[in-house]
Amino acid sequence: QVQLVESGGGLVQPGGSLRLSCAASRTMFSILHVGWFRQAPGNQRELVADITSRGSTNYADSVKGRFTISRDNAKSTVYLQMNSLKPEDTAVYYCGAKWGIIASYNYWGQGTEVTVSS
Repeated sequence: QVQLVESGGGLVQPGGSLRLSCAASRTMFSILHVGWFRQAPGNQRELVADITSRGSTNYADSVKGRFTISRDNAKSTVYLQMNSLKPEDTAVYYCGAKWGIIASYNYWGQGTEVTVSS
């Protein structure tokens, strides 16, 4: 079983930055594939970025060049650094985890809300 806890959300002005954290309660964290997703009101949950156990990363086109996903296996934590935030980035952000690239995400956090507004 894997428990995930997100933190770091909040209200930020357009052009600002936030760093989200996803802490996992699992000693084998280093072999987990972890993704950041977001869901805006009325929209489906979408993948924002993910990172493999080896540190390979993937980003949605809408966030490329602005967001950076990283992991610290010693702290069992994955981060999402979000820069140049836009109002359309407003959503609840969730982290998910799975055992391998082709597996389905079956562990989820409770979400952290990000609001980009002036």
